[in-house]
Amino acid sequence: MEEITVVDENDNTIGYKERGKIKPDDIYRVSALWIKNSRGDVLLAKRALTKKNDPGKWGPSVAGTVGNGESYEENIVREAEEELGLKGIKPVKGPKVRTYGKHNFFCQWFILTIDKKISEFRIQKEEVDRVKWFSKEELIKMLESNPEYFLNDMKKYVELFKDE
Repeated sequence: MEEITVVDENDNTIGYKERGKIKPDDIYRVSALWIKNSRGDVLLAKRALTKKNDPGKWGPSVAGTVGNGESYEENIVREAEEELGLKGIKPVKGPKVRTYGKHNFFCQWFILTIDKKISEFRIQKEEVDRVKWFSKEELIKMLESNPEYFLNDMKKYVELFKDE
C-alpha cells in the first residue's frame, strides 16, 4: 500500500502513513492542477464513479496525494501523465490552500495553459470518468445552480483562479 506524507500545521513532514491508516486529525499533502486554454476555458475532471471519496463529482483537472519521498511538483507532473496522458509538462506554481474538515490537508496548486481537444487527453478510467472544457461563465453559473455536481471546495478554487 502507498505511503503518503503526513505534515504538521506548518507543512513540515513529520512522517508517513499508509493511505488507509490516515486519521481525521492527520494532515497530508495534495497537489492539484488548474488547466486552462488560450481562450480562458477551464478543464475539469469528473471523478470516476468507483472513487471512494466524491465519486462522479467535478473537480480539478488533475489532483493527487503526495507520496513518500515526493515533492508537490513531482506529484502533479506524475499525476498529470497518469490521469490525462500529459507528458513533459512544466506547470507554474500557484497558491497553497489549507483545507479542514472531513479531509485535512494542504493543497499546492499548479497552473498550466494548454490547447488540446478533449479527444487528445488519455484519461485513466480508474481515476477520471471524463474531462470537459468549461467557459468561466458556464462554470460559475453551474456552480450556483447545481453545486452538488462539484467537489465541496470548487467555489473556493474558482475564486482563487478567477483572474487567471
